[in-house]
Amino acid sequence: MEEPVTIIGAGIVGICCALSLQERGVKVRLIDRGAPGQEASFGNAGVISPWSIIPQAMPGIWKSIPKMLLSVDGPLSVKPSFWPKMIPWGLRFLSHSGEASARAASDAMEVLCQSSVMLYRRHLEGTGHENLVVDSWYVHAFRNADSASLRDLGFQIRQEKGAELELIGRDQIKQVEPALSPDFKAAVLIKGQARARAPGKIAEVLAQKARSQAAEIIRAEITALQRDETGWQLTTTTGMIRAHKLILAAGVWSADLLKPLGLNMPLAAERGYHVAFANPEVTLNNSVMDVDAKIVASSMLDGIRVAGSSEFAAIDAPADPRKEKLLAKQARTMLPDLNTSAMTSWMGRRPSFPDSLPALGQIKNQPGLFAAFGHSHYGLMMAPKTGELIADLVAGVAPNTDLTPFEPLRF
Repeated sequence: MEEPVTIIGAGIVGICCALSLQERGVKVRLIDRGAPGQEASFGNAGVISPWSIIPQAMPGIWKSIPKMLLSVDGPLSVKPSFWPKMIPWGLRFLSHSGEASARAASDAMEVLCQSSVMLYRRHLEGTGHENLVVDSWYVHAFRNADSASLRDLGFQIRQEKGAELELIGRDQIKQVEPALSPDFKAAVLIKGQARARAPGKIAEVLAQKARSQAAEIIRAEITALQRDETGWQLTTTTGMIRAHKLILAAGVWSADLLKPLGLNMPLAAERGYHVAFANPEVTLNNSVMDVDAKIVASSMLDGIRVAGSSEFAAIDAPADPRKEKLLAKQARTMLPDLNTSAMTSWMGRRPSFPDSLPALGQIKNQPGLFAAFGHSHYGLMMAPKTGELIADLVAGVAPNTDLTPFEPLRF
């Protein structure tokens, strides 16, 4: 393939698509308005898990949504101006919360997550930054011991698929994670995982690897996408770009680029926040979720990061300063000896579909246009396998995977 494949979006998904295409001998070109990997890819909690295969919509979630919305300290919020879009999105979300739907979504998520650790290590091999991915457990910590049960459907599904889980009490928690508050009375350990020591740095390193393998990386904002008889025409802030084959991996911004083509997708900007502490004076050995607060903490190269919140709002709505204060408060509650004197905060936008699955594959009636967006909370885990599947499709190789659950126009 002499002409380069153009990838819109240089986040972790776009970068992994580029590397997988290069492995197949295909030239690539990445276009992004910002530096590679510094949007949603940068700010996540760093969990790289073959077992993050449980969708957001689970049986019974409808019972907890009102409490989450009404609580000042709740993990879920909706900007008032977003409610007209939130209601239809939320109804679709709830329609996927039955057990059969949850299990089907989990099967699809497993396809994308199962090989994530192996693929990241393969991509990082030879870069000198192999230590950015380290072995880890995922500790789900509970303040109420009665709430911690391996009979929970999410844990059941993981065990059925081969995950090694262990239920431990307060004394064992102290051995596994000494920095955690004694208020945590039980925890479920999900083993056989890894964590990113600097998600943004991983994206930088892999983008540089792609560049060293002759990838062209263009800094520009795409303002329009059109097709004519010879291919695709991209209007950008730095001029026109033509492409025969195009991968759309622009995260939450992907839907707006498709609207002029008559394609309306229920892709929401589910905003997440994190706070980071540069001199924490405590260390976490694994990724730890405070199940009650719905936040995840992890030690990284630059300190401890605590990430969480699901805020639905317009893409360009300003960050809510109350989220930063809440996360800082929750971090201190989770880690009583945490030094919070050097704190920074961040907000990013998760591209979320109601069924927790991304749009992957050729978009019907749009020759040469491939979707690779909508990875919700799971982008870091799903990016490497997404890259493999999309690279096969673009290179004309039929993947040995049923991609029906990820059909871009399934809604």
